[in-house]
Amino acid sequence: MTLDIREYRCHVGGKEVIIETGRLAQQAGGAVTVRMGDTMLFCSTTMGSPRSGLDFFPLSVDYEEKMYAGGRVPGGFFRREGRPSEGAILTSRVIDRTLRPLFPKNMRNDVQVILMSLSHDKEHHVDMLGIIAASTALMISDIPWNGPVAGARVGLVDGELLVNPTYSEMADSTLDLRVSGTAEAINMVECNADQVDEATMLEALFLAHDSVQDIIALQQRIRGEIGKDKQAPSVDDISEALQAEVSARVEAPIREIMSAHSDRAARRQPLRDIQAGLLEDYSARQAAGDSSINLKHVERAYDSVMKKVVRGRIVNEGIRPDGRDHASIRALAAEVGLVPRVHGSGLFMRGETQVLTIATLGTPRDSQFLDGLSPEDDKRYMHHYNFPPYSTGETYPMRGPRRREIGHGALAEKALLAMIPPAEEFPYVLRLVSEVMSSNGSTSMASVCGSTLALLDAGVPIKNPVGGIAMGLIKEGDKLAVLTDIQGMEDHLGDMDFKVAGTAAGITALQMDIKIAGVTRDIMGQALAQAKDARLEILAVIQAAMPQRRAKLSDFAPRMESFKIAVDKIGAVIGPGGKNVRALQDEHQVKVDIQEDGLIYVAGDSGAEVDRAIEKIKAMVQEPELGHIYTGKVMRTENYGAFVEFLPGSEGMVHVSQLADYHVKSVEDEVSVGDEIMVMVINIDGTGRVRLSRQAVLEGWDVEEAQRRDAAGSRGGGRRGGGGDRRGPRRDGNRGGDRRGPRRDSNRSGGDRNRS
Repeated sequence: MTLDIREYRCHVGGKEVIIETGRLAQQAGGAVTVRMGDTMLFCSTTMGSPRSGLDFFPLSVDYEEKMYAGGRVPGGFFRREGRPSEGAILTSRVIDRTLRPLFPKNMRNDVQVILMSLSHDKEHHVDMLGIIAASTALMISDIPWNGPVAGARVGLVDGELLVNPTYSEMADSTLDLRVSGTAEAINMVECNADQVDEATMLEALFLAHDSVQDIIALQQRIRGEIGKDKQAPSVDDISEALQAEVSARVEAPIREIMSAHSDRAARRQPLRDIQAGLLEDYSARQAAGDSSINLKHVERAYDSVMKKVVRGRIVNEGIRPDGRDHASIRALAAEVGLVPRVHGSGLFMRGETQVLTIATLGTPRDSQFLDGLSPEDDKRYMHHYNFPPYSTGETYPMRGPRRREIGHGALAEKALLAMIPPAEEFPYVLRLVSEVMSSNGSTSMASVCGSTLALLDAGVPIKNPVGGIAMGLIKEGDKLAVLTDIQGMEDHLGDMDFKVAGTAAGITALQMDIKIAGVTRDIMGQALAQAKDARLEILAVIQAAMPQRRAKLSDFAPRMESFKIAVDKIGAVIGPGGKNVRALQDEHQVKVDIQEDGLIYVAGDSGAEVDRAIEKIKAMVQEPELGHIYTGKVMRTENYGAFVEFLPGSEGMVHVSQLADYHVKSVEDEVSVGDEIMVMVINIDGTGRVRLSRQAVLEGWDVEEAQRRDAAGSRGGGRRGGGGDRRGPRRDGNRGGDRRGPRRDSNRSGGDRNRS
């Protein structure tokens, strides 16, 4: 079999992109590999037959993170890839949100887009590369699609915008912006940032859009050279006659109800009655033998009339369903400290949207370990978002978080990421859980606000409070309206869902999904400006509820301190087989986490025990200091002096002449093994051997005086203050020891019998 292998090259942001097709997966509708550096993705696109009875477009986009791409064996019992990681799900969502608006309206064919990593160099990101791969595969396939699109990432390092930065370049970036678009406009945005101003953000958005024009043009060229003929899509359109018939019946009543009731609850039942009456009449006609009746089409025709009325009132009359103008926010409220025993809690309400967020503080052992291709291997800050059925007054099975919930949780997490204090300042692991209690639009941004409240209530020293708002767009011909704080109906019937989070100083997160081909620079600029005004209003409400963080952590939160030791001292703290660290944990009921760089975390329920454990650890790694006084333990005795452990693992000798402030005839007359005595370090020789003096402590000498007296005592007799032992040669430091073994005196009690 002869393969028609084609290779195409292009540059995006100064980095070469290599597209190859014809080598792999010949039976797929379209298949390509896309490479940047040594990161390579494979993508296939295939269209199946339409499934009967569907009232939605069955598109699936799945990115499979293959661990062999990074030269790794997957973790877990089975040692193979299982359910997708959170990172893989978010990559799938970014690609899906870019592709979906460009398929034919009401298309019902099954379309499957599968991407997988073949190679990953831990330098080049896969998500924007995945958009290019999926778009190119769709362009050369037989699948009807109105592309191409392409994506690019933009970073901000030292005030300079970088297109398609690597992981290394992103390490110091205050912006991580991902943008995709067509040749004409932007159609997807995902971003987290560290308080970037609106003007810089707008510049970055359109720098990204400009940077993908060459790769979009290349895809058009590839399509012209090797693209397959497109199949006709299976489209489930409503007949014009049915639409006209339904419109004539329900448009006037719907308009009347929408004009009369700005409250959703007040208009809910009248609108349901109109819809129920409509379906009842068409059901009767169907039962009477009219086979042309399709009740799903009747429902869609009704929805189309509702959409026309609501959108028309907004763009033509400037009136939204709840009576607000385009830039107004619904009623706001915020509370903290609602839930006992948890470490922090915050409740945020915007109209009928209500989110309760709980903050939990943990130790470094509670961080999330990541088993993926990204260089990031753990997370100390997590946000989880739950959207239960009761929040919308519905019932359905609860089977764990769906892609939408994972995506919303990740967005709220990114919104606060730059505001979380570093581990060196606040060593806790942080987990936030947002429970959506009631939903009528923009629960993800309410989760951002609830998270800020919960963190402040927990006493976390965040840099600045963060608020979030969802913007919308209604575009009818040449008329358009940018809406602040969209509610559920406006999200469902509108053309854009543009979420903006940030502080008073700047933007921390963006996410945009659209249902039209794209949005222009003017629309983006207006949306960002309105979002800033709304954000400042929301932040004022948050700060009124919680002006500053609590000065004291919850009584139920663990107490944790961190400090750093020299890397070469880690072994001394751990001890043989972990003996030392286990003993510390058992004795003081604490958790001790030791990082590879020497950073140590100590956590426990009792602050006093945490302090004691820290004191012992610091003693284990402390270097002897001249003139410093220590309490040590006599480990063995010789006729010329006593050997004392004055720091864990550090031993020195007290000469017999330095054991007391009077003449000592025999070491054993003064101290025994196991006694604790106070000693001063008076000399450290070139080999690290330490000489100690107990007499210096008793007499109150400084180190210089102690050294002079020690030298005189070693040369002279045994007068008071001079010391001296004429019976044997002076032996210094940590030499030797008694070959016969240490003397044990079971009749002596511990402790220093004299004045120390």
